[in-house]
Amino acid sequence: MRQYVAVWRIPGAPLLLVAGVLARLGMGVTPLALLLVVEQATGRYASAGIAAGSYALSGALISPVVGRVADRLGSTPVLRASAAAHPVGLVALLLAASGGSLPLICAAAVFAGGTYPPLTAAIRSAWIGLTEDGTGRHHLRSAALAVETSLFELVFVAGPLLVAVVVLVASPAAAIAGSAIVTMAGTLVLARGSAMRGQRPASPDTRTRGLGPLLVPGFAVVLVCVGSLGAAFGAVSVTVPAYATRHTGAGADGLAGVLLAVWGLGSGLGGFGYGMARPRAPLPRQFAWLLGAVSLSTAVLAIMPDALTLGIALAIGGATIAPTLTVYTTIVGRIVPAGMRNEAGTWLVTVPVAANSAGGAIAGLIVDQPGGIPWSFLFAAAVIGAATVVAAWPAGPITRADAAATANAIPGTAAHDGRTCQAGNS
Repeated sequence: MRQYVAVWRIPGAPLLLVAGVLARLGMGVTPLALLLVVEQATGRYASAGIAAGSYALSGALISPVVGRVADRLGSTPVLRASAAAHPVGLVALLLAASGGSLPLICAAAVFAGGTYPPLTAAIRSAWIGLTEDGTGRHHLRSAALAVETSLFELVFVAGPLLVAVVVLVASPAAAIAGSAIVTMAGTLVLARGSAMRGQRPASPDTRTRGLGPLLVPGFAVVLVCVGSLGAAFGAVSVTVPAYATRHTGAGADGLAGVLLAVWGLGSGLGGFGYGMARPRAPLPRQFAWLLGAVSLSTAVLAIMPDALTLGIALAIGGATIAPTLTVYTTIVGRIVPAGMRNEAGTWLVTVPVAANSAGGAIAGLIVDQPGGIPWSFLFAAAVIGAATVVAAWPAGPITRADAAATANAIPGTAAHDGRTCQAGNS
């Protein structure tokens, strides 16, 4: 617990933690509320799904571009601009929905999704900057990222519950309006914080060009593993509701929501526990072991006989998720140059979002088959299992990149001396 107290005392940390959660509540609220608004307007879930997909995919596709701009200009101006634009998109979405025109609804959804502030990438980049070598706080990086990841997981637990409450007392449109207000206010508060303002734009000679962080040794392989997790999580998110329907019938929607919330809560608690554990193993080895644990805990879901045991298994297995996210975020913070961190962080959002959609679509095909639910869980486990093999490769790209980052951080090594000389001559 002393680790977390020390993290809280880092200048700018309280604002990152509190405002960071409030600003991102929209990530848990808007997708579900959007689905409900469009379904009410058109009377068709298919149309609602198209609009929700347009919102998600537009944000995923444009976020690396926004991340590169944030690296060049600094996070603060990008957050301020997107904080102003995103609510405009959500208001346009509500106006389009009132007319019932699907093309206009999708156009507004694309604009709203594409202007969502790059909050997660900016916040994690700020944490990495606050715990750089030479700050005297580098030993707190794992704890800081663990608490950040755990709180972020809780957004996806609280968001759907908030939508349920607002729909009960008002309407889905009110939930979107509230999301717009909270996102704008939280983002503007974050942008004014010292942690964000302390992020300096990349110098002209270190600015990202071409494929940017995708060419950084080890980063693309980390993305493959992250995409595997996204695909598996998408599959589980589809399979759990199918399981609830198969085993309970009436009330299945409510049960599915509870089961997925338990899964997210287990993840959040696991992340807090990881931050206190302070494991000593090298990060690539931790990553491989954690991926293996996620894979195994997902495979176990296939043999759960009823909803109660499935909920217990989801809670226990969920405890492995946030630590895995924390470790790969830490690895990326080590291997990616400072001038590319925002863009790299957006890739860590884009890839799993796209993979999540693909995994959910494949799982939908599997669960529609007789006896397909256990096989869908096993499909998800197998996808993560393949990533485990990639991450566990002793002489693989992730291990080599992490070793190079360690060498660059140790004075007296050839890599460090070469980098220092290059910096001195530039």
